[in-house]
Amino acid sequence: MEVQALQMTPVTMRAPSHLGETIDKSQRKDFGTYLKDALSEVNHLQLASEEQIKLLAAGEVEDVSQVIVAGQKAEIALQLTLQMRNRAVSAYQEIMRMQV
Repeated sequence: MEVQALQMTPVTMRAPSHLGETIDKSQRKDFGTYLKDALSEVNHLQLASEEQIKLLAAGEVEDVSQVIVAGQKAEIALQLTLQMRNRAVSAYQEIMRMQV
């Protein structure tokens, strides 16, 4: 009885993956792009909140709750950004304390 070697072929994914393995390499974004997009979104929320406050001060807003919601969205986004920054700085400091 002769033993034949296994013929292994690479496995290809056909279903979409949340990790990005099935996305075309030209469509992938790098970390810097995601970070830049997130910061611009936070900036957009801050500017929208300021605009709502200006409209409220001018008396052009009928529903005050929209102004409050815009302000809360901007505040939460800014808090999240600051916490992410603090975690990144903390991780960097921890890596710098490591002895090689």
